[in-house]
Formats: sequence, structure tokens, C-alpha cells
Amino acid sequence: MAQVRNKIYGRFKLNHLYSIFSIGLVLFMLGLLILLFIHGKKLANQFKENIEFTVIIKDNVKENAILVLKKKLEKEPWVKSAGYVSKEEAARIFTKNNQEDFKDLLNYNPLFASINLKLNAAYTSADSINAIEKRVMSNAEAGEFYYEHQLVQVLNDNLRKLSWIIIGISLLLLVIAITLIDSTIRLSMYSSRFLIRSMQLVGATRSFITWPFTKQSLLNGLIASVLANLALITVLNFAISQIPELMALQDAGQLILLFIGIFTMGLLLSFLSTHFAVQKYLSMKLDELY
Repeated sequence: MAQVRNKIYGRFKLNHLYSIFSIGLVLFMLGLLILLFIHGKKLANQFKENIEFTVIIKDNVKENAILVLKKKLEKEPWVKSAGYVSKEEAARIFTKNNQEDFKDLLNYNPLFASINLKLNAAYTSADSINAIEKRVMSNAEAGEFYYEHQLVQVLNDNLRKLSWIIIGISLLLLVIAITLIDSTIRLSMYSSRFLIRSMQLVGATRSFITWPFTKQSLLNGLIASVLANLALITVLNFAISQIPELMALQDAGQLILLFIGIFTMGLLLSFLSTHFAVQKYLSMKLDELY
């Protein structure tokens, strides 16, 4: 029996190559979409964290009091960075940007000192900004809390829609991936249905029959996962070489989790599909195999 078993399972058949290619391609496409989602989310967070929120200080507030308020705001969990702009600095910026000096018409500086805030991405939703505005305006030095309302609203709305679209596509691709991998393995097992029955008829136990197929499926899943991860690394490195700015979006921890997830999915789906396919043919009657 061992000789028959080695003859049946010792050769690497063409359908194994097809199974590896199909599984690897599906895992690669799924991993690529997850990569796009991860990088898109990081890029969206960068956009959010570059939006400037200006706390306009009331006139005649002493600079020491403004600096104390700045330090107080910097300690808040929602503040990514804070910068102080004095009345004089505001006048210089105005002159530089507009190529004219209002001092030619006025004998005083009408501009106000301000603290320019940039928020952490998690606090840039409309509800969070409203709560932050109330918190900031509770300080006696604050005269106005200004930001581009329309810009923030449009950015959040578009990013929310894009996130749902990507999540929807990811779920659809996941279902397709599971279905395709399962179908590919079951089709591969179909050609071995008579061999499975032959082993059963000569007295082989279920575990004896199942194990070689399971072992081969795990090997196929492992090879497919390795190829998918190598392809993802190649695509990512190529993208970084073409767009060096992408390097700033890289997160080693998330990439490692992605690669582990690809390995786990490849092995798990291959194992489960093969196991259930073998059990199916072991339970079928002889006339049902035709």
C-alpha cells in the first residue's frame, strides 16, 4: 500500500501548479488592495493633519499669556502641533503674500496675534472639531476659532465615501478569493476521486487517505503565499523607487501583519478546501463518482 501511495502522491502534477498559480494570484490581488487601503488611509491622515486651525487672540493680550495658552494647548491629546504668530509676524506675512504694506494707509497694525493649530487625524471629524472649538473658546485669551469649514467637510465626506468603496471592494474580492481558491482545489481533487475510492476499498483509513492530500495542499498554499508576498514586496519597492515620497507612508508593523495574514489565509483556505473535498469523495457512493 505504501508503494501505491508513493506512486499516487509522489509526483507533482500539473494541477498542483495551476492550484498554486490561482491561489497566489488571488492572494496577491487581495494583498495589493489591502496595501492600497493602508497607504490611502495614511495619506488621508496626512491631509487631515495638515489642515490649519487658527486661534485668533484678542487684542491687547500680553505675549506671556499667549505663550502660556500655547503650551496649554500643546498638552491636549488632539493637538499635533501649535505655532505662535505675533502681530508683527502677521504683518510681515501679509506684506509678503500681498506685495503691499497696509502701513502706507494706516498708522497702526490691524492684525491680531494667533496660535495656529494642527490636529491629530482622529480629531478632525465635524463633531470633534466642534467640541475642540468650544474647549478653545473657553479660554479668556481666545477671540475666534477659524478654519476652512467647507474644506474640512468636503475632505471628510470624500474620504468617508472612498473608505466605504474600498471596504466594499475588499469584501467582494475576499468572497471571490475564497470561492476561487475553494473551486480550484476542489477541481484539482476531482481528478483524484477514483484514487481516493481505490485507497478506501483496499482498507486505508480516512486519516491515511486524507493526510497526503492535506500535506500537498499545505505545501501549495505555502508556495502560493510566498509568491504572493514576494510579488507584493516587488510592487511596493517599484512604487517607492518611482515615488520616493511613499517611503514616509511605510509602517513596518502593518506590513508584517499583512504578510502574516497572506500566509495564514493561503494555508488555511488550502487546508480547509482540501479537507472538505476529500471527505466529500470518501462519503460518496461509487455511482456518484461518475
